[in-house]
Amino acid sequence: MNLRSQLELRLTEAMAKAGLSGNPLVQTAARPEFGDYQANGIMALAKQVKRNPHELAQAVVDQLGASDLIENPEIAGPGFINLKLTSAYLGAALRASSGIDASPHPRTVVIDYSAPNLAKEMHVGHLRSTIIGDAIARVLTALGHQVIRQNHVGDWGTQFGMLLTHMQESGANSEALADLEGFYVAAKRRFDAEPEFAERSRAVVVGLQSGEPKAREAWQRFINISLSHCQSVYDRLGVLLKPSDVKPESAYNDDLDPVIRALREKGLITESDGALCVFLDAFKGKDGNILPLIVQKTDGGYLYATTDLAAIRYRNKTLHADRVLYFVDARQALHFRQVFAVADAADFKPATMQLEHMPFGTMLGKDNKPFKTRSGGVAKLAELLDEAEERALAVVSGKNPELDAEEREAIARMVGIGAVKYSDLSKHRTNDYVFDWDQMLSFDGNTAPYLQYVCARIRSVFRRADAHGDTAADLTPQHPAERSLAIQLLRLQEVVESVATEGLPHYVCAWLYDLATKFSQFYEQCPVLTAEADDRNRRLVYCRRTLDTMELGLGLLGIQVPQRM
Repeated sequence: MNLRSQLELRLTEAMAKAGLSGNPLVQTAARPEFGDYQANGIMALAKQVKRNPHELAQAVVDQLGASDLIENPEIAGPGFINLKLTSAYLGAALRASSGIDASPHPRTVVIDYSAPNLAKEMHVGHLRSTIIGDAIARVLTALGHQVIRQNHVGDWGTQFGMLLTHMQESGANSEALADLEGFYVAAKRRFDAEPEFAERSRAVVVGLQSGEPKAREAWQRFINISLSHCQSVYDRLGVLLKPSDVKPESAYNDDLDPVIRALREKGLITESDGALCVFLDAFKGKDGNILPLIVQKTDGGYLYATTDLAAIRYRNKTLHADRVLYFVDARQALHFRQVFAVADAADFKPATMQLEHMPFGTMLGKDNKPFKTRSGGVAKLAELLDEAEERALAVVSGKNPELDAEEREAIARMVGIGAVKYSDLSKHRTNDYVFDWDQMLSFDGNTAPYLQYVCARIRSVFRRADAHGDTAADLTPQHPAERSLAIQLLRLQEVVESVATEGLPHYVCAWLYDLATKFSQFYEQCPVLTAEADDRNRRLVYCRRTLDTMELGLGLLGIQVPQRM
């Protein structure tokens, strides 16, 4: 049900009949007067074959002929082809549509996202990776791909020796560890101020890495508490990560030596100042020097690069991934380019296995600096969600004081969490964005509360109509606003397929906002409850399809919809 793909197929066939080959480049029309879609590929083709673009466009249009899909294609400008879908096709497609069609070529996709450091509580810096990765996982699952979530948490290294030593010497119990951030700060203060404590901490690290039972037991206790903190945040956010999705750095520990051996066997290891490095010509600077990827430090310790290489081997050999997506912030772009290049050079993966870094920008405060608390510290993610729910409750209570307290609180949870998620997901992934409470909780504009309100508004129509309409009836649009709404509903497939390819969930947000806008125009221009029988039935079905499709789209973003607002 991908409208653009169907049009591209028809145009490609018509081009072949006209003796032409190439991509018709079908895109959504820039303005309604240009039709529903435009084919812009003739211009580039004409330049390539040195022929008049208008003549080529006419040849293609002649071959399209009468169609159940396209109504009277027109040539605009020097060679653009305007395409308008027939109303009969829209009605039949709307009647036949049933959500999202599965991909004919399902793949195994590993998604690496969230990845908090278990030494501390999750903070706002983990928000984008967590909710963007979750949205893409939902979209790919909806398209029938086998999605394997991998939460690559940090649970290893010197900092854990520091924490375990402080835990042992302070006699900390589970209650003391409830405030992980405070516990970390206290341990770090001792580590920096007490050389003997620092030395004992390093000794614990050695014991931990060598498998000393008491060190491993204490470490596991700390990790379990930290993971429970993470899971409580995931549950509140409504993301689908579970404990079974955790694949920590420590899980790859036994494969780090084999990674180094494999790199040696490929002749890729070079010793530099005592460290083991990989030098690839692709990372040669203007000065002629190559930026190395360090895989083992002079003291024998391993780095993130070594663990990431081991993870690639695991995702290839064990998970049999066709595609691996890494939702990690943009500052790690060079790291991943190097790791991916070394994995290729070492044959840690087949050429057909795609490794894709999906970078994202930074969440900023109103001062255009990385988001902080009022006191200037890094904001805990749980506290941010608390504030979102509190602010949403104030808004909901102001708009609906007649609702009982329990219902207002339930609505506020959906509105508050949804607002935080949508505000992020509606921005282009690679851009920084300013976190603005007033904007994200507004019931006007491209926000989650507005979309949730539109859904609630449609439900109120059904309560008054006491009917949902007969979907088997003729759904051919009879009014321009019906037609516009039908097209937007049917664009869902092309939107989610674009999101799956590019990893950009803001496409879904833009489509949802356009759908809500077109529904509002439809509702204003096309009476539903007071219409004649056939019109009333058709329009009720349009309302039903809009509600179902909006809830489906918001569900792809992990956003819940209240029954009423």
